[in-house]
Amino acid sequence: MLATAKENQGIAGGMLWSMRGATGPLVGLLLLCLFLTFATDTFFSVRNFLNVLDQITVLGIMAVGMTLVILIGGIDLAVGSVMALAMMVLGYLNVVAGVPMGLAIPLALLAASLNGLIAGLLITHFNVPAFIATLAMMSITRGLANMITDGQQIIGFPAWFNTMAIVRFGGFLTLTVAVMLAVFVIGLLYQLYRYGGRILYAIGGNAEVARLAGINVKRATVLVYVVCSFLAGLSGMVLAARLDSVQPSSGVSYELDAIAAVVIGGTSLSGGTGGIGGTIIGVLIIGILRNGLNLLSVSPFMQQVIIGAVIVLAVTAETYRKRK
Repeated sequence: MLATAKENQGIAGGMLWSMRGATGPLVGLLLLCLFLTFATDTFFSVRNFLNVLDQITVLGIMAVGMTLVILIGGIDLAVGSVMALAMMVLGYLNVVAGVPMGLAIPLALLAASLNGLIAGLLITHFNVPAFIATLAMMSITRGLANMITDGQQIIGFPAWFNTMAIVRFGGFLTLTVAVMLAVFVIGLLYQLYRYGGRILYAIGGNAEVARLAGINVKRATVLVYVVCSFLAGLSGMVLAARLDSVQPSSGVSYELDAIAAVVIGGTSLSGGTGGIGGTIIGVLIIGILRNGLNLLSVSPFMQQVIIGAVIVLAVTAETYRKRK
C-alpha cells in the first residue's frame, strides 16, 4: 500500500513538473469552457465533448512530436508536408499498388520518419539551422507528395479503415481518439521517467553544457526529429481514416497549429521548459476555441484572427512570466 501511494505521488508530481508554465493556460481553458457553457446551449454536453476529441486527434498527435523538438530549442516546419507525404504513400501503396494495409501503413510511417532523419542529420552534422533545414524539407516533401500521383486525390481504402474514425466503442471513443490518447500517455511517461526524455531539458537549456556532461546531443537531436516526423506521419494515418481519402494538399499550415498548441501550453520556444502536459492543454484550448466559435457562428476568417490573438497573448504572458 505504501509503495502504491509513493508511486501515485510520483506520477502526480511528474505531471505537475511536465506542466510547469501551464498554470495560466489551464486557467484560461477553464474560463473558456465556462464562458462557452453560458454562451451556447450545446457546448456543455457529452456529445459535443466527444466531437471536440475527434476534431483534435490530428493536431494532438502532431503537437506531441513538436513539443519534443521545441524542448531542445529546435523547430520543425515540415510536419504538415510530412503528414501529406505519409498519406500519399499510404494511398499509392494500398489503392494503386494493391499492398495490404498492414504493410502499407508501416511503410508510410517509415517514409515520414526518413524526413526527420534527413533533417536531423542536416542540423547536427552539417550545422544547418533548424529553421532552414526543416523549411527545405517542407518544400521537398510537399513536392514528393504531389509527384506520387501528379497532385491527384486517392480514394478507395478498405471499409474498416474509415470505421476507425466513425465507430465509437462503448459509445464514447473511436479508435483514432484512442490512438491520440495512447500517444499522450506514452509521450508523458517517456518524458518524465526515461533518461532520453529528461535529457531534452538539458539540451534545450544549454546544448554545450549538456555535451560536456556526457550527453550525446547529436544523437538525441536526430532521434527527436525522427520521432516528430513519425508522429506527423501517424497523424496523417488518422486524417486519412477520417476523410477516407488522401490528397497532397493535406496538412497545409498544420505546422503552425502544432507550434501554436505547444506555445499556448507553456513550452518556451527557446527550449528547456514546458512539456507534453502543457501541450495537451494547448491542444484542448485550440480545439475548444474552434468548436465554440463554430457554435457561435463566427466566420472562419474571424476565427483565424481570434486564434492568432490567443497565440500572441500566450507568448506575451510567457515573456512576462520569465522577466518576473
